[in-house]
Amino acid sequence: MTDLGPVLVVTNLDDPTTDLVVDELYDRGVPVVRFDSGDFPTTLSFAAHITPHGVRGSLTTPTRTADLARVRSMYYRRPSGFTFPHLDEQTARFAITQARYGLGGVLASLPDCLYVNHPHRIGDAEFKPSGLAAAVASGFHVPATLITSEPIEAREFVRRYRSVVYKPLSTPLYRVDGVSSTVRIERVAADEIDASVSGTAHLFQHVVDKVADVRLTVMGERIFAVRIDSGLLDWRTDYSKLTYSVVEVPEGVEKPIRAYLEHFGLVFGAFDFAVDAVGRWWFLECNSSGQWAWLEPETGLPMTAAMADLLERKSV
Repeated sequence: MTDLGPVLVVTNLDDPTTDLVVDELYDRGVPVVRFDSGDFPTTLSFAAHITPHGVRGSLTTPTRTADLARVRSMYYRRPSGFTFPHLDEQTARFAITQARYGLGGVLASLPDCLYVNHPHRIGDAEFKPSGLAAAVASGFHVPATLITSEPIEAREFVRRYRSVVYKPLSTPLYRVDGVSSTVRIERVAADEIDASVSGTAHLFQHVVDKVADVRLTVMGERIFAVRIDSGLLDWRTDYSKLTYSVVEVPEGVEKPIRAYLEHFGLVFGAFDFAVDAVGRWWFLECNSSGQWAWLEPETGLPMTAAMADLLERKSV
């Protein structure tokens, strides 16, 4: 790609991580067109032609217009959904579907665009069973895991492995006393499992006897690995207790990382590992839209610059 155009940044309005990357790109003189899918159609419009040379057309925000044939890369990071509050329920449902498959389909089909990550690939990778199966196939150590709606199976799994946690298969927000809260990862005992398990799908996983955690972030060819010491079952429950140190990726881990990303067609991934007493890294999950910016001031790692390099396509 020789005729480099803008970087499209598709995200919600309140995203400090993206703000850092956009500022870095601006400082480099790289054109950026930022928008949220929720802006459509109020302040966002587009016109796309399907041609023998690929998608051609334009996308317009209140301040910028992007030539869809010249987009160099897209940073797709947790945009809000389409909404049509002025329409009645049935008409709004129709409009949302058309927007998703219309604008969404165009954004997923840009010629010569580097996606970080492609929205369809993000969707594929968000299914935890798929991610865990891919992790095993890629060569990672993965804790014993059961996904089930059968209480008997769940009880037998807990009795067999003794130290077991329950994890949500996705992370919807609950409102508790008006405050948004996520479902916490908790240990579970066999006698806590009752018939309510049959009401939906659940994930149970053997607890790694860990001494630390690692958040490993891949940005194209760059890998940043940070050890997190906390003494917590889930380090995300109390950031004030965390200490950080930069670590090398052990031999035998990078190859599975690349295999995993290739399996899902990702160029970015935020991997979580548990590290046991003998130094073995156990795969827990990979978030294809994961957070990373808070690690930079804690470690001095040049992560914002690395993401900007990727989007600028310096290495392409």
